[in-house]
Amino acid sequence: MTSAQPVTHGAGTPVGAAGIPAGSAAATAAALRSISDEIGAMFYERENVVQALMAAILAGQHSLLLGPPGTGKSALARELTGRITGAQLWEILLSKFTDPKQMFGPIDVAALTQGRYTQMFDGRATQAHIAFMDEIFKCGTGALNATLSLLNERIYHPENGAPPIKCPLVSAITASNELGQGEETDAIYDRLLVRLEVDYLSDHTHFANLIRSVATPAAGAAGPPGRTTVDLASLTEAVRVHVPAVQLGDNVVDAVCGLRADLRKAGLIASDRRWKAAMRLLQARAFLRGSVRASEEDLAILTHVLWDVPDQRPTVERQVLQMVNPSLQEALDLAEAVEELAATLDSMTGQSQEALVEWATKEARGKLSRTGVRLEQMCQEAAAAGRSTTELEQMLARCRAVTSRVLVECLDIDPAVINRMV
Repeated sequence: MTSAQPVTHGAGTPVGAAGIPAGSAAATAAALRSISDEIGAMFYERENVVQALMAAILAGQHSLLLGPPGTGKSALARELTGRITGAQLWEILLSKFTDPKQMFGPIDVAALTQGRYTQMFDGRATQAHIAFMDEIFKCGTGALNATLSLLNERIYHPENGAPPIKCPLVSAITASNELGQGEETDAIYDRLLVRLEVDYLSDHTHFANLIRSVATPAAGAAGPPGRTTVDLASLTEAVRVHVPAVQLGDNVVDAVCGLRADLRKAGLIASDRRWKAAMRLLQARAFLRGSVRASEEDLAILTHVLWDVPDQRPTVERQVLQMVNPSLQEALDLAEAVEELAATLDSMTGQSQEALVEWATKEARGKLSRTGVRLEQMCQEAAAAGRSTTELEQMLARCRAVTSRVLVECLDIDPAVINRMV
């Protein structure tokens, strides 16, 4: 481990220079918010994912990025973990043939020739502070128990029978193209508290910007802006000291109990262990906001925790967001209508252009236009009342993305025209 470095912002400027004492809890929270904002701007339609991953790291919990190949899961994880200076990072692509020694340390051949059976742990999972484990559900039976011990107890049992090694792992980000099949992967899945779905870009404007980003800047052009970083010492202090100190008031406890009862009525039951671990996520989210007390607003992070299969996520999301803000009921209904239109558009693949035009002009465009106008109004009303607009802005962005698809795929409008309109 290297010595602690100052938390930096931009091109290496100490956060304290902005009026926040360098090395303080506030400086760490400010740096982590800047990291989230910067990475969210780099990866289109991933702002929620980045914020949830950051909260998982701060909570000392593990996360799963679930989605098809080519959705930037690995790139996002590497960008985020690379912002933690002084940390030992470890990455592996798992398969059913992965040997535990490949993960935790190979045999020391030189020592073996002298009759000593030992392992070399340098650069392996046994010394990692942050890990990225790709294709997590392809972990073979040989490495399964060792992986579970690393994720759950942060220990490794050496193959020579020596006492368990305590691993410094703070958090692991895992990724998979699909959920695991079979009881052997259920145990790993249970250890992944935060579960995040990622998909291909839905907004044509974002896709166009992605394509443009392939071009290399001309020689002499301004380079990318400075990258905010946070040092390992500040991060671990936040994980071990500042986040656990965030208060969970009676209002939050009552809201959580009510949410649990509502989800049970809907047939969604999470274990007591998962609920308890999720409370640390609420504390982490509040810390990221710069608060020492969690609020009902922080319950939104639970939309990534309380489902087992993707089909359950919309139900969980609706129950959680209604608990966060009862006035969101109308917005949730509007968002559901947008998703129904998106599903209809998906189902019309291969139909004639005439059919697409008729559906778009008679049904989709009018509904999407009215929905967008109403969501914009609700955002303005929430902002004027001093309430969070995060969820409303996400719904509005989704509405605009589906609108863009309808214009391009049904009405054959040039994406360049849409891009200029945005």
